[in-house]
Amino acid sequence: MPAEVWDNAERLERYVGRWSRLVAREFVAWLDVSSGGRWLDVGCGSGALTETVLAHAEPASVEGVDTSEAFVAYAAERVRDPRASFAVADAQALDRPDASFDAVASSLVLNFLPDPARGAAEMRRVVRPGGVVGGYVWDYAGEMQLMRRFWDAASELDPVAAELDEGIRMSGCNAADLEALCSGAGLAGVETRAIDVPTVFADFDDYWSPFEGGQGPAPGYCVSLPPDRRSALRERLRETLPAEPDGSISLIARAWAVRGTRRI
Repeated sequence: MPAEVWDNAERLERYVGRWSRLVAREFVAWLDVSSGGRWLDVGCGSGALTETVLAHAEPASVEGVDTSEAFVAYAAERVRDPRASFAVADAQALDRPDASFDAVASSLVLNFLPDPARGAAEMRRVVRPGGVVGGYVWDYAGEMQLMRRFWDAASELDPVAAELDEGIRMSGCNAADLEALCSGAGLAGVETRAIDVPTVFADFDDYWSPFEGGQGPAPGYCVSLPPDRRSALRERLRETLPAEPDGSISLIARAWAVRGTRRI
């Protein structure tokens, strides 16, 4: 299996970060946290969720944590707001006191944790009683179309690709599993919802080139291919994607979101 690489925030931003930002706006509004809150962004990546909280939730502070030093450095450089801070930390063993935040949230992280249940329990631990815990993940098996189109085309050309398909490998990326995860962590009033956002690519290169950046499972598989097989995959996608007369490609990206509260 190709290694999953997470060391270049700019390439990840071009691949999915720009679309995650659109999801984050609806997600933050849905969490409905009162202004003046203390937030923790678990698995902050390039800082997309932190920036959204700062722009739309009127927080007192937002701490972003991630296991990747490169991502933490990128986010700290990009997000120049005195209310924001970033640090290297493990989502499954947060170095934060109990009940120290009003809201604890994550974007595109839960399904990558080796032990999601432990991560959810940690998120609950560090939120105060009455505080909100939430997160969202891509609908890999369904309507995260830019990835779904990629893996469908790859699987037609390479049987091995079907074994790497995130829609098959990524457990927990649906409403029922997310609800069970958060309820199992002891959260109350757990709710889930789908968030759909448009992903409009200017042309085929705008769609394809992020896969050559190597950041994440699908791009990792793409760059692992020898040139002839990568070219065949590229041309198969060019043939099958729904291009408009001007060359643009309009898809949607669906995320599954979950939220709950800590009662005690």
